[in-house]
Amino acid sequence: MPSGSLYKIGDNDQRPWGTWHVLDIGDRHVVKRIVVNPGQRLSLQYHNHRSERWTAVSGEGVAEIDGAHYSFEFGLTVDIPLKTTHRVSCTGDQPLVFIEIQYGELLDENDIIRLSDDYSRV
Repeated sequence: MPSGSLYKIGDNDQRPWGTWHVLDIGDRHVVKRIVVNPGQRLSLQYHNHRSERWTAVSGEGVAEIDGAHYSFEFGLTVDIPLKTTHRVSCTGDQPLVFIEIQYGELLDENDIIRLSDDYSRV
């Protein structure tokens, strides 16, 4: 399997739920700033090649990890092991902003296996 990150610092994307922006890249990690708009949520998904750690920096929401729901607001952190189903929702009236650190041998935006999606993406 190839090793490394297919991201570049400054990469970003607009999604139906909000935005993401790559802040840093290192040996086997990528740091992103993710903004989830009020009332929106990411797809229920898992990854084959990376684990993640999310730290909320503003707003409020709910992190769903392997079927369990956790309050997700300023200063709280959740860990998402490899191949664990997860998603996050913004439940407040302001955007939920969190920092995501991806860890793994291969870090690629295509490593998303969607199980359920509000926006009909596959």
